[in-house]
Amino acid sequence: MKIVIAGAGAVGTHLSKLLSTENHDCVLIDDDEERLEGVDTNYDIMALNDSPTSIKTLKDAGVGSADLFVGVTRYESRNITACALAHALGAKKTVARIDNYEYLLPQNQNFFHNLGIDSLVYPEVLAATDIINGLKMSWARQRLDVHDGALVLLGIKLREGCEILNQPLKDLCGPDDPYHVVAICRDGDTIIPSGFDELNLGDLAYFMTTKDYIPYIRKIVGKEHYEDVHNVIIMGGGKTAVRAALTMPDSMNVKIIEHSAARCERLNQLLADTDAMVIHGDGRDLGLLDEEGIRHTQAFVALTGNAETNILACLAAKKLGVRKTVAMVENLDYVPMAESLDIGTIINKKTVAASHIFQMMMRADVRSLRSLMMVDAEVAEFVAAEGSKVTRKPVKDLGLPAGMTIGGLVRGDNGILVNGNTQIVAGDSVMVFCHKHQLERAEKFFKKLQLW
Repeated sequence: MKIVIAGAGAVGTHLSKLLSTENHDCVLIDDDEERLEGVDTNYDIMALNDSPTSIKTLKDAGVGSADLFVGVTRYESRNITACALAHALGAKKTVARIDNYEYLLPQNQNFFHNLGIDSLVYPEVLAATDIINGLKMSWARQRLDVHDGALVLLGIKLREGCEILNQPLKDLCGPDDPYHVVAICRDGDTIIPSGFDELNLGDLAYFMTTKDYIPYIRKIVGKEHYEDVHNVIIMGGGKTAVRAALTMPDSMNVKIIEHSAARCERLNQLLADTDAMVIHGDGRDLGLLDEEGIRHTQAFVALTGNAETNILACLAAKKLGVRKTVAMVENLDYVPMAESLDIGTIINKKTVAASHIFQMMMRADVRSLRSLMMVDAEVAEFVAAEGSKVTRKPVKDLGLPAGMTIGGLVRGDNGILVNGNTQIVAGDSVMVFCHKHQLERAEKFFKKLQLW
């Protein structure tokens, strides 16, 4: 596929590197020459140093034959303009990064569609959603709901007290059992497990289940003693913190610690209609944290722009007794270190936004696509097309390649865990787990009738 990306910032550069490794024809445009340095020499990417809102530049980049145009500069208005121009010049799909939540409201979708923009991505909103989902369960690293909880994906760190360690999964996850283990992270390696794999102490395991069986999962992994989250301290008052505070459940009390006095004033304005408390200070100050009740806080969320600060702050919070910690880590090189230190939940806006954009590239009907932060794996919600390969045989006879598994499906409003005898039918929403760089192989099973 041909993809043109406007903006060589964190998201644009990350996305272009990922796409180049997938052998896509990728063009990266930015008017700041320093941002493009080394991109075209280290990766198979065409770099254009010019304005992404120049019609000539867009033509030179070949947007007329582009399958996807992505506007992810630091300026929302520039992204919208570039996408509108790219659409007019022939780009098949466009996606724009925005900073205004109003644009995401359902009543504005047709407005942007008429401008030639197929999708809008607000990374801070996506990150805040992940944070809130994680806070709802103090004992889980990650939670992803499918179809309003018809299916639920839970990422759980396995510790002492887990009842299902060192047993073959075929003995644990039979056709009648209420969960499937769909991915395992062990010592930095990712396993898409078979029935002969086992769960070990220290694994980060991903369970697919239904909402009714969440208490059962909590019991068998030995997490019943974890206190639910009622009090949350957020360090850093940026956009992600604001979106998290605005969507915080009523059952949670939130305090935001921000070092800038001017930003504190702005936060008080933005959060005037909430119960959030804004505190001027340094979130690394142990005395301040103690004064603000850190020892009676169930969750600490570090969202400053500095990954090292966030990691160290979470370590300090854990030493003070906080069980649930969340760190924003934008430098992907630090993610393995954060995991080795047992920080807790890791949030990265680049990967969240990239997953949303990858979804736009799929030729099959893909309702959602997520990269699992701590494992080298992705989960995609494919809708089975009429006559597609996945509907022709039971799951056990489909010949799914190694490193790929189906965890469950939603038929109508009902979540169903998949086993070898399950027959997928057209219209089913199917949750597929696979190693990264295998999504295109998975996609072939779900596309419309064609010769195989």
